[in-house]
Amino acid sequence: MNDSSWGTPQTGYWGPSDHGSGRGAAPAGPAYDAHNAQQTRPMPVVPDVPEHGGDQDAGRGAARPSGPLFRDEPTRARPHPGEAPQNPEPMPDAPQPAPAPQKKSAGRDLSAAIGVGVGLGVVIVASLFVVKAVFVGVIAVAVVVGLWELTTRLQERKGIKAPLVPLALGGAAMVVAGYVRGAEGAWVAMALTALAVLVWRMAAPPEGYLKDVTAGLFAAFYVPFLATFVAVMLTADDGPWRVLTFLLLTVVSDTGAYAVGWRFGTHKLAPRISPGKTREGLLGAVAFSMVGGALCMQFLIDDGSWWQGLLLGLAVAASATLGDLGESMIKRDLGIKDMGTLLPGHGGIMDRLDSLLPTAPVVWLLLVLFVGSG
Repeated sequence: MNDSSWGTPQTGYWGPSDHGSGRGAAPAGPAYDAHNAQQTRPMPVVPDVPEHGGDQDAGRGAARPSGPLFRDEPTRARPHPGEAPQNPEPMPDAPQPAPAPQKKSAGRDLSAAIGVGVGLGVVIVASLFVVKAVFVGVIAVAVVVGLWELTTRLQERKGIKAPLVPLALGGAAMVVAGYVRGAEGAWVAMALTALAVLVWRMAAPPEGYLKDVTAGLFAAFYVPFLATFVAVMLTADDGPWRVLTFLLLTVVSDTGAYAVGWRFGTHKLAPRISPGKTREGLLGAVAFSMVGGALCMQFLIDDGSWWQGLLLGLAVAASATLGDLGESMIKRDLGIKDMGTLLPGHGGIMDRLDSLLPTAPVVWLLLVLFVGSG
């Protein structure tokens, strides 16, 4: 090693050394003469080590520590030249794959809904055309179950105890009276049922009496009294065909609203009441129901005409939609989605009667005006 190597400044971890005149100069200290001692410099601040083994000082020959700067810092493995770093950090601006578009969902089990609907249709049609009295019994059972669902939800969600026993007995009696005595019999049975609700509730403490009997009177009118008009329709000579027309048009209206609204619906009909209903769905209900009404009046109803069917279909679409919205209003007030769970894919009995109940008196009245009471 020659003297020139000692005359060249060395850049190391401890900084450049001074120009010493001799080799092996001893470090300064009390045992040495300060005149011959090598000058020392303070330790420089260690620069941050770049991530991924970046070598910013490679051209200046700066040394680097072989371990982490702090005890709790993990040691990063530096890749060899030409080797990709292990576990590289993801690029912050790397484009993320776009999420797959979600398909529209009906919100219910369609297979179960269709199966239950077909089963109910078979029972209704069989009882309707075989023995009229059996169909009246089917109406009475549906009314009693609907009253049970409604009063149960009222008590669960609002603490309202509408008396079920007089409602169930009076509701079944209303349906039978409508079939036997017509509209007059239905009104008389409704009045007696209201009186029974008032008297029955007197057996309980007076607290909440007004709200309980008010809910009972509402339930008596909403479920059994409106359903009575189906039994009244059945009394005509072509009664089974009138009832079948009523059922078909209501189902066709609901189907048209669902199909058109699901496929083309963009403008909400009543978002605060039923967010799923759209104006396009309402137009679909009107179109389907008017076509169905024209066909039914022309081929199923004695002395009926297709233009009468158009008006009938329009009225059914309006009443069925209002009935659906009315029950949706009740369910929103109660904070529930369905009135029950008896029918898979449909909810409860009341969830199927919502559009049928207000449509029954409308169809009965228009048929009487168009072709008579029969």
